Amino acid sequence: MKDMPRSLNKVLLIGWLDSDPELRHTPGGRPVVSFSVGTSRTWNSGEGEAHEETEWFNVVVWGNLAEACSKRLTEGQQVYVEGRLQTRSWEDNQGRKHFRTEVVAYEVIPLSDNDVDY
Repeated sequence: MKDMPRSLNKVLLIGWLDSDPELRHTPGGRPVVSFSVGTSRTWNSGEGEAHEETEWFNVVVWGNLAEACSKRLTEGQQVYVEGRLQTRSWEDNQGRKHFRTEVVAYEVIPLSDNDVDY
């Protein structure tokens, strides 16, 4: 067998939930939860002016971990997320194609208490 080139699709995030996770079930009954995680970075311009920018990532979690996330995570909580990037596409009723890139998480760890007020 010919050697295959290596590839990697891995995402690591530490950020804040913008809302409570939303739990749904597929028609087959499989649990899936979705939420957004914001990560911020700060920098100073060449003139010394401070800047801050927040990037938002859509996260999807499946199975038992999805159910645990729906019970343990709340808006404003800091979390560690590990997963892979996936881009989905679909066509709307007007025939327009849409794309959405998501982090499909296989590890989600709360880093702050869910009863902390931010």
